[in-house]
Amino acid sequence: MRFTYRKKRNDGGEQKKKSRLREWIEAAIFAVIAATLIRTFLFEAFVIPSGSMEKTLLVHDYLFVSKISYGPRIPMTPVAWPFTQHTLPFTKRTNAFSTIVKWKYTRLPGFSAIARNDVVVFNYPCGDTVLKEENGADVDYYSMVRTLGYKDAEKVYGQPVIRPVDKRENWIKRCVGVSGDTLQLIRGVLYVNGEPALVPPYSMTSYRVVPKEGHAFNDHRLEELALNKNDGHRPGADSTEFIYDLSPDNVKTLTLEGTKVTPRLKEACDDRVFPYDLEKYPWNEDNYGPVYIPAKGATIHLDTLVLPFYKRIITTYENNTLEVVDGKIYINKRETSAYTFKMNYYWMMGDNRHQSTDSRFWGYVPEDHIVGKAWLIWLSYHKNKIRWSRLFTAIK
Repeated sequence: MRFTYRKKRNDGGEQKKKSRLREWIEAAIFAVIAATLIRTFLFEAFVIPSGSMEKTLLVHDYLFVSKISYGPRIPMTPVAWPFTQHTLPFTKRTNAFSTIVKWKYTRLPGFSAIARNDVVVFNYPCGDTVLKEENGADVDYYSMVRTLGYKDAEKVYGQPVIRPVDKRENWIKRCVGVSGDTLQLIRGVLYVNGEPALVPPYSMTSYRVVPKEGHAFNDHRLEELALNKNDGHRPGADSTEFIYDLSPDNVKTLTLEGTKVTPRLKEACDDRVFPYDLEKYPWNEDNYGPVYIPAKGATIHLDTLVLPFYKRIITTYENNTLEVVDGKIYINKRETSAYTFKMNYYWMMGDNRHQSTDSRFWGYVPEDHIVGKAWLIWLSYHKNKIRWSRLFTAIK
């Protein structure tokens, strides 16, 4: 008698059980896809790295940035390592993306347009080209070129790294001017379209502070004012004056108690400010403008006087060729005295006005650089302690 063994068929009967490894792999793939879709189309986590938005936002505030407020931006560089911005973890210069596939700028419909005074996350416009320190830290290419020249900048730091729009560093500032606005700073006061702009309640400005006799400016007093030592200093060991970044409420409180508080304004011209031409525009961060913020479809008269404002827009952001020959301007090899903008632009400034590198130093933010609207603080800590009062607070 012959005994045979037949393997049980699996056609419509009992399903073959997946291995534990396969289950883990499938779950991981699903999680990565789901998280990527959420990060692209709904919201993204962001952490505050510097004090440029104090005291509206503090260092080590963790935020959610809404992508649906202004409409999600379709990835322009879709081939990329998940959950990275531009550089692979544990490397100093290795790109976390490939430019083998490039998509044109497209934004899905959102709930609103960018409004004046929104707190906005965007790709740093001058982050298209960066230099690298030995430790991998970014160095602003254009600042170094203005300081050292092209050859010496690359001699010191090596070849620059090129990044597409959506892989540039994320920055956060307040939008103080939208497309079509004209903006000016006069002795530290911001004017938009000729009217004084809204002063954010927790914004900071540099002041000279001379305490009233008997009112010590010590650690206890700083705590009462919600300040810390990093917000200011004493110019000299024997000085009775302090230099502090203060909010409008701080100024009001100190003034009422008899403390002498005067704005500490910059008087000298600053060659670091945009558009980097002190002969024509002898400005600084407190006395600046007026500047026009371009709107899509708007046409301006173009000459060599205003060209420094719009040169980067014309060439870098809107991909035209530009030449100036014998005082005449040629765009795409045609002589012209006018230019029509293809995109909307915005003007961003930090709430901590004297501790912020913003549009005063590098100019306009194009609409295709907008990431989203800062929405909610979900975690905040300082010196390993949670700032409980800041948890789950809306950003205004």
